[in-house]
Amino acid sequence: MPLDIKICGLKTPETIAAALDGGASYIGFIFFAKSPRYVEPELAGRLREAARGRAKAVAVVVDADDAFLDRIVSEMKPDLLQLHGKETPERVAAVKVRYGLPVMKALSVSEAADLDRIAPYLGIADRFLFDAKPPKGSELPGGNGVSFDWQLLQKLDSKLDYLLSGGLNAQNIGEALQLANPPGIDISSGVESAPGVKDVSLIGGFFRAVKAARAGRAA
Repeated sequence: MPLDIKICGLKTPETIAAALDGGASYIGFIFFAKSPRYVEPELAGRLREAARGRAKAVAVVVDADDAFLDRIVSEMKPDLLQLHGKETPERVAAVKVRYGLPVMKALSVSEAADLDRIAPYLGIADRFLFDAKPPKGSELPGGNGVSFDWQLLQKLDSKLDYLLSGGLNAQNIGEALQLANPPGIDISSGVESAPGVKDVSLIGGFFRAVKAARAGRAA
């Protein structure tokens, strides 16, 4: 079964090239001003051109209003919108109608009960992303480099389409794939040399680790 891989928080042509060469299914751009990975929509629009025909470009927003989303969609022309805030099912539905784009809803997880929040979004969100709950005091809903108990995802419906996120890196991706067996994974801080600074060598190392882990499972 193919595994979707999303490299998120990209800001430079070099790191986008590394993600695409590694086989990324998605490249993500962050539009949350407090994040060290923030990019302007116009720059993201230029950077995403390299992915056309190779990977889908994702616009990641946090409780963005229509005016900001209008600008992002106009200037970046994303393939998919990722809502990483406290957006309600009604808001997700409204965004889908307004822009005619698929929407991925991010939900934070720390215990089994958190997965009950999936139900109201079923049939509305096109895909889910499960991230760890932010550490106390963090202003970032994602990209904090922390993980959650991946075994919690074993109870999900096998047909649920989602990405596993939160604290992934080359050292633990094998364990994550073994425990959760997700249809997709998302990584950001795990391929950075400093907050918001993607590292080409770490990106390459992550893809090699994924390949080795999957080969080991197949064997």
